[in-house]
Amino acid sequence: MRVVFAGTPPFAASALEALVRARHEVVLVLTQPDRPSGRGLRLTASAVSDAAQALGLPVAKPASLKDPASAQPVRDAACDVMVVAAYGLLLPQSVLDIPRLGCLNIHASLLPRWRGAAPIQRAILAGDATTGVSIMQMEAGLDTGPVLLEKPLAIEPRATTGTLTASLAGLGAEAIVEALARLGELPAVPQDESRATYAAKVRKAEARIDWTRPASEIDRLVLAFNPAPGAEAQLGGLRIKIWSAEPVAGAGHPGTWLSRGPDVVVACGEGALRLLEIQRPGARRMAAGAFVRGSPDAVEAPFA
Repeated sequence: MRVVFAGTPPFAASALEALVRARHEVVLVLTQPDRPSGRGLRLTASAVSDAAQALGLPVAKPASLKDPASAQPVRDAACDVMVVAAYGLLLPQSVLDIPRLGCLNIHASLLPRWRGAAPIQRAILAGDATTGVSIMQMEAGLDTGPVLLEKPLAIEPRATTGTLTASLAGLGAEAIVEALARLGELPAVPQDESRATYAAKVRKAEARIDWTRPASEIDRLVLAFNPAPGAEAQLGGLRIKIWSAEPVAGAGHPGTWLSRGPDVVVACGEGALRLLEIQRPGARRMAAGAFVRGSPDAVEAPFA
């Protein structure tokens, strides 16, 4: 089958590689333009761009597909189907209408729950026990099209966005290969609008810890914002990141230290949080105990 593929992060790269392994003819890969990255703000290609180049596939990096000129390579590709995975650009109806068999999206949730940009983070923040991937026929609305195939996945108790994304990437790659093999026989099931929830894009401000919240909720925040942007906490004059923690029994004024060693425990609005891995500005991640021993002045103050 002749396929145009559109995607950007590693989650999407897994699906692209699976399509090639399944011997589909990927005639064009679309990905977002190179972006500044790192301390030097060096222009860096996306994971999908890197995968496509390694596979010897043609790549286009339009900033938008709204004007006819930017969409012309898709028309020229004369594809049977377009597969989209975490592309990051909206496809106008004029592009959705190009492929002979339509456009299929690999979405990292069980639709209609968590439509939108950040379904993995939102599932962890909400304490969901199960997520999965959906293969959906694309239409002009945001993740509103009928679903062809779903693959559920249990969320492990200590799953981070990083580990869960990796698991869902493999599941999504498997699901799109199956969906293309069964295209035409899979029923297109309309989504139940009454069950829809929206996974808004993550804002950095959301990563700031509010110690008046229950420990279980703060724990989910730490998990959801690992590996990015990282859960932040204000300690004296330091804005530190907490990369690993776990809820424990304890009580005290929110943000105060209940123990500075050997366990490092901070009181929350309900229960307490044992800190396991911390990073101070400009330093590497370290065990919480090592941070406390190396920052005697900072740990005299409570968390703000």
